[in-house]
Amino acid sequence: MSAETALRDFRRRGRVVVVGASLAGLRGAEALRAGGFTGSLTVVGDEAREPYDRPPLSKQVLLGRTAADATTLPRRHGLDVRWRLGVAATGLNLAERRVSLADGDEIEYDRLLIATGARARPWFREAEAALDGVFVLRTADDAAWLNRRLAAGPRRVLVVGAGFTGSEIASACRERGLEVTVVERGPAPLVGALGGVVGAVAARLQRAHGVDLRCGVTVTSLEGDAAGRLRRAHLSDGSTLDAEVAVVGLGAVRNTEWLAGSGLAAGPRGVACDAGCRAFDVHGIVTDDVFVAGDVARSPHPLFGYQFLSLEHWGNAVEQAEIAAHNMISSGLARRPHLWVPAFWSAQFGINIKSIGVPPMGEEIVVTQGALEEDRFVVTYGFQGRVIAAVAFDQARWIDFYRRLIESAAPFPPDFPNVDRRAGGTRPVPADFPDPSLPSHGPTVTLSGYSPSERRLQFTPARA
Repeated sequence: MSAETALRDFRRRGRVVVVGASLAGLRGAEALRAGGFTGSLTVVGDEAREPYDRPPLSKQVLLGRTAADATTLPRRHGLDVRWRLGVAATGLNLAERRVSLADGDEIEYDRLLIATGARARPWFREAEAALDGVFVLRTADDAAWLNRRLAAGPRRVLVVGAGFTGSEIASACRERGLEVTVVERGPAPLVGALGGVVGAVAARLQRAHGVDLRCGVTVTSLEGDAAGRLRRAHLSDGSTLDAEVAVVGLGAVRNTEWLAGSGLAAGPRGVACDAGCRAFDVHGIVTDDVFVAGDVARSPHPLFGYQFLSLEHWGNAVEQAEIAAHNMISSGLARRPHLWVPAFWSAQFGINIKSIGVPPMGEEIVVTQGALEEDRFVVTYGFQGRVIAAVAFDQARWIDFYRRLIESAAPFPPDFPNVDRRAGGTRPVPADFPDPSLPSHGPTVTLSGYSPSERRLQFTPARA
């Protein structure tokens, strides 16, 4: 049987298993059907819910404007999928092409899409994490429980970590009129994701909105009463803080434990794959029947010097899942690379924040529009003489313009003759990111490969 005949047969009668009933898992399944795959399609998910949208959880749900169970993602009519929900995958046998499930069942596949995403990093002491009033925020159940507790009007909420999730939670608490203290071990909120210059703006915003922001300290322990209810937190500076609710925002853990011993290159930073979303094995050899998409994937990006990126971005999950699905049912020459430029957004304290590119790679930044002190600006990040990223505060309409600068490897600092120069020109300053060897809250991009050195690379996105 020729390769083309085998591919046609697979499209008609093959077996595809998607592990992860997530945004990436759902969009991957839809793309398979839209691409002409008519074989068996099974989606496995550890939560009993159908795939749902996560961004509203820290925004509309915590403000009581949307119910957690109203965030189910829309899906194509007649998707024809066998759902295995409420049962986790526990193992993978690459040689026999089988996925083991927690209920003892096994599912055979011809192609596998891993879209298991990530989970919230829990509080480091199990007994303290179990106290009534200690929360994380990742799932719809997390959001529902936390919303009920906030609606009850606690006297004070403690947020541990001032990354994007922690900052959005603090913003929701203040909008609800609750007293909130944010404890961040770094010098400013968002510093791991956007650097110290923009972090200083975020710090000013939080304090201006009544947040008790404490930077450069950590929570060393959480204390409960005899009934197991949270009562106070102990900080590294020797102080204590009374609080009835604590939300732990210490980042995410990629869901790869079920792949231990499978032979795939899977670990704490995710599952390594090539630009076509094919997973690598532990020897660095690419597989032809296992694909990866979403938060759990680590993939090289040609625009960023083939740096391996782990992205916790909504748009990346959608785009990567569609590329993975296309490549699962296509021959070699028809396969496409995943070339989506990282982008994300956040809404907090009345400000819309949008980012494009990879800010943590930036060595310097320059304010190209607006002014930092007015909380309405665009800052551009430079790396080795080229534009590598941009971040906009209430200037979202400019993001596509900066995307084009990044894609064309435009020189840094950019020279714009007609932009707003209220910030005093385009003189670069250090981006002021923390030492990458030290842990930091909240980066949405994890760099784990090589850095780009080609200053004038011309990047052209793939077209459908």
